[in-house]
Amino acid sequence: TDEAGFLAGYAAAAATKTGKVATFGGIKLPTVTIFMKGFEAGVKYHNQVKGTAVEVLGWETAKDEGVFAGNFESTDDGKRIAESFVDEGADVIMPVAGPVGLGSAAACKEKGCMIVGVDSDWYASSPEFKETYLTSVMKNMDVAVFNAVKAVAEGTFKGGTYVGTLSDGGVGIAPFHDYASKVPASLQAELDQLKTDIVAGKIVIDDVLK
Repeated sequence: TDEAGFLAGYAAAAATKTGKVATFGGIKLPTVTIFMKGFEAGVKYHNQVKGTAVEVLGWETAKDEGVFAGNFESTDDGKRIAESFVDEGADVIMPVAGPVGLGSAAACKEKGCMIVGVDSDWYASSPEFKETYLTSVMKNMDVAVFNAVKAVAEGTFKGGTYVGTLSDGGVGIAPFHDYASKVPASLQAELDQLKTDIVAGKIVIDDVLK
């Protein structure tokens, strides 16, 4: 998910009007912070190649520190945290916090900020806030399930650990949907190239964060 998070961070850096974006987690777990790490790296890479100075609020990989709601349930916490980020100047927020993030989306619907969803395409799963979604970092579970079933049918299933990556289609980012006309026209082509470069090993997320 850090690979797809990287693409979302780059997109957020390209879309921000304030020069500040934010992310926060539900609980500090590796499966949560990996999203945030990728997001931070994507912003930093945009700064490197575009000469921008977009700031990331809510997470710093180098210090292993960030903002966490302490749960995955409270939409009130999600709203409160998002409002705090907006007060600090952020206009794009990626909550990695399950339903807590829907509270952030509600805040952005009121305040005019943008949300990056996680796990699935929130435009489809939580359409009540669709006008706030820039994109979503997706775990493409449909791809994982299809490939597993196909392997069983073909007699090639071996079991073991499955890791979804950009290379195998196990992760990705959602279309811009309503924001397609509001982001730079060249952005999608840039994201396609970044995906190719990550798959090829030309971009290494850990190296970007050094």
